[in-house]
Amino acid sequence: METASVSSLIEAGVHFGCRVSRWNPKMAPYIYGRRNLIHIIDLRQTLRGIVRAQNILYHLAAEGSSVLWVGTKRQVRGVIAETGERTGMPTVTERWIGGTLTNFSVIRSRLRRLEELERMEEDGAIAQYSKKMIASLRRERRKITRNLGGIREMTSIPGAMVVVDPAREYNSVREARKMGLVVIGLLDTDCDPSQVDIVIPGNDDALKAVRLLVEQLAEAVEEGCANHRERLAAAGSAEMHEDDGAQGGEGGEPRPTRPLREIPPLVRLDSEDRAPEAVATETATETATETATDAAPAESGAAPAPEGAAEAAVEVKTPATVEEETS
Repeated sequence: METASVSSLIEAGVHFGCRVSRWNPKMAPYIYGRRNLIHIIDLRQTLRGIVRAQNILYHLAAEGSSVLWVGTKRQVRGVIAETGERTGMPTVTERWIGGTLTNFSVIRSRLRRLEELERMEEDGAIAQYSKKMIASLRRERRKITRNLGGIREMTSIPGAMVVVDPAREYNSVREARKMGLVVIGLLDTDCDPSQVDIVIPGNDDALKAVRLLVEQLAEAVEEGCANHRERLAAAGSAEMHEDDGAQGGEGGEPRPTRPLREIPPLVRLDSEDRAPEAVATETATETATETATDAAPAESGAAPAPEGAAEAAVEVKTPATVEEETS
């Protein structure tokens, strides 16, 4: 991101201000002197403003925010339109429509109306109306395109606004400040610098000067957008790698798993076929049960339990035994 040199600014005529009789006293810190009846702008302040504007525009574009370019002067409309196409950002080159930012929902409704009229032209549905109605609909379409065509892709409030000659675009500056946007102004000696956040003093009437200053800012926006796209691509590739790792194969195919083995049925074993661990466990259970049965009458003073009661207490019914009893 390169910054213009002082010699290039002088060649473009950025240092020429307005006539002395038209100056705004608040612009005194940005004026180097006067020559005949014209103020000379301090180019050091111009370079300082360009660097600050480039820095903030780069970070806003890197975060994914949009930048609104505003310039309705006849000599700068082409520059603003070219910058909008170059950076892919919204622009306003015709009259500023009141409420473009503060009443954004209504502006979006008018843009939906424009899409509806274009759809009628493409589908041929407009042919069902009379000639007078068709002419009225086409005139409405041209009007909406002329006034709002530059912001038809703006789906949300932008993060910053670059305005050429804030004294002329005072309505847009007021709305931007009310909505909390960062206002970057390219202003001459007849403007009020207190209405903008970042001041870039310079000649806002000469086409060559405006083109040079706007290109400096456009480069910062382009680099920020490129950084944003790289970050999105890196995040997408990281998510893809995580998904591949979770699924385990290339191309998103899951890893093969071992089939589940069926649970074998419960089989009753005889004492000879039983495992030694099972026999030992059953013997210990029977011994503990007999000991508890013999000790119970002595403690409570009750009659001893009849023979075979312990065997009945520890008798475990297997599924085969249950089937025999039910049958």
